[in-house]
Amino acid sequence: MSATTTDTTLGESTLLRLATAGSVDDGKSTLVGRLLFDSKNILADQLDAVERVSRERGLTGADLALLTDGLRAEREQGITIDVAYRYFATPERTFILADCPGHVQYTRNTVTGASTADVLVLLVDVRRGVLEQTRRHLAVAALLRVPHVVVAVNKLDLVDFDQQRYEQVAAEIQQVGRELAVEALTTIPVSALQGDNVVERSERMGWYTGPSLLELLVTISPEQGREELPLRFGVQYVLRPQQAAISPEHVEYRGYAGQVGQGTVRVGDEVVVLPGGRTTRVVGIDTATGSLEQAAAGESVSLRLADEIDITRGELIAAAGDAPQPVTEVDAMVAWLGDAPLRIGQRVLLKQTTRTVQAIVRDIEGRLDLDTMTPQPTEQLSLNDIGRVRIKLAQPVMAEDYRTSRVTGAFLLIDAQQGLTLAAGMVTDPGAPGIVHAASAINWSI
Repeated sequence: MSATTTDTTLGESTLLRLATAGSVDDGKSTLVGRLLFDSKNILADQLDAVERVSRERGLTGADLALLTDGLRAEREQGITIDVAYRYFATPERTFILADCPGHVQYTRNTVTGASTADVLVLLVDVRRGVLEQTRRHLAVAALLRVPHVVVAVNKLDLVDFDQQRYEQVAAEIQQVGRELAVEALTTIPVSALQGDNVVERSERMGWYTGPSLLELLVTISPEQGREELPLRFGVQYVLRPQQAAISPEHVEYRGYAGQVGQGTVRVGDEVVVLPGGRTTRVVGIDTATGSLEQAAAGESVSLRLADEIDITRGELIAAAGDAPQPVTEVDAMVAWLGDAPLRIGQRVLLKQTTRTVQAIVRDIEGRLDLDTMTPQPTEQLSLNDIGRVRIKLAQPVMAEDYRTSRVTGAFLLIDAQQGLTLAAGMVTDPGAPGIVHAASAINWSI
């Protein structure tokens, strides 16, 4: 539960994506500001602007939280209301950081920021301990299968760096993590305001022998191996037959543009086009700068196939020997982000990879009670609820269990009239038999 993996490629500058989360006033923005300042990733003009605004507020020192609270409305209110992205680097590693808001009504922003993170840094005020929002953010991390969760127990300076109080809070955090099956959870005592254990280890917490936050972040391994999984390529756009400029022979060109979601595709590979099930071979991989022999996860390319197949946006090109089965019904865990409640029988759009289909909510099998950490029966999901649902689809999608594939296992629910995102969903055992509508019978493992 507290184990971390050491990166073996620190000779190169590796990239780590991290997100911060926590309850209001737990000190997220101050922690990020301290991390940027103490690691010398702040430009002189940025620091001058922060010092000027701090003086205008009557402060004697620079309020480092202003380094991330960049919107004017945020600075005036003294809160974070949007995801602020920052880039910084150390000699060992480059970081992309998403500083997420703490207010409960902005949980949807936390879902967005954490969805692509290798590490979630969660702030907890040592005086208040684990709150409902702390549990919610840990549940989101578990749902999204964030590879590493680091909980910074903050404001140790306000309890005179008391070891016993820190250990009480850390034990409570670990207990919640076990209940939610968070895979890798580490706690660190810090004082973001004064910089203790943020970049440098604190001399005032001699009882703590672990790494500082930055020391931990430069040794955690980012998620690896996505390129080694079976190929999943969602077609975003079809390049129609034409006298293509990229072809000196002026032959007709038909390519299928998109991003390699997972796996690696090579010229000569046998693939299957879903949901139709037609098999063919890859005869070319093109980019704006030329052709490739292979493309891996994360690369945007155009594939040329050996056979003329009627392919449209939203279809999936997959490895022929290991392809998902199209399904018209999914069981899933969802984080409900809509202002109006989700109810049984509600019609929505389901967007999975590049495919969008009409859908109806057939059943709501329960919601997670964040106080007891147990599932409870319910007939609706309200804003920020996490629950399990069954959804019937008008057309098939190529869904897989989220534990198997974070690409084909993830989806969004969208309001068909207004185009608003209503929920982030994670598929569990697509096509499996029905689950009894009782809290004790729901399989809540993520």
